[in-house]
Amino acid sequence: MPFGQLVIGPPGSGKTTYCHGMQQFLNALGRKTVIVNLDPANENTPYTSAVNIEDLITLQDAMDAHDLGPNGGMVYCIEYLEKNMQWLEDQLKPYVADEYYFIFDCPGQVELYTHNEAVRTVMRRLEKADFRLACVHLVDASYCTEAAKFISVLLLSLTTMLMLELPH
Repeated sequence: MPFGQLVIGPPGSGKTTYCHGMQQFLNALGRKTVIVNLDPANENTPYTSAVNIEDLITLQDAMDAHDLGPNGGMVYCIEYLEKNMQWLEDQLKPYVADEYYFIFDCPGQVELYTHNEAVRTVMRRLEKADFRLACVHLVDASYCTEAAKFISVLLLSLTTMLMLELPH
């Protein structure tokens, strides 16, 4: 039974840095890890991803083919992944057999977790494949310095938790 974490948060909150650090930490403990890059706009990562959504679709291709902006292109890419889940399952299969720990590096567009059901559908599909997942919701520390911003971030996190139906 594979275990893993879904790393989400707004742009610039440190998701990719966290994923790289967590991989290094778990590897130092002797745990085999795999990073799955689900962010089609994340081109320069400090880690090597075992599975990369850009092998399926790139943000630029989606934007060019459908005359979309960056946010619309991102939504399209995640919905495209949802419709092509077999591709993701096939990519993950070799690592499941070897009992790797999975770290899913996700896009920073919050609407993917608060208004769109594609990410939730992808996670449900992984859960049906017996994945045990938790969600790590990162936010920039500057949002925790003022009460109004802190409440806003808490509401965003709560909305995301309710939408994804994963433990945070």
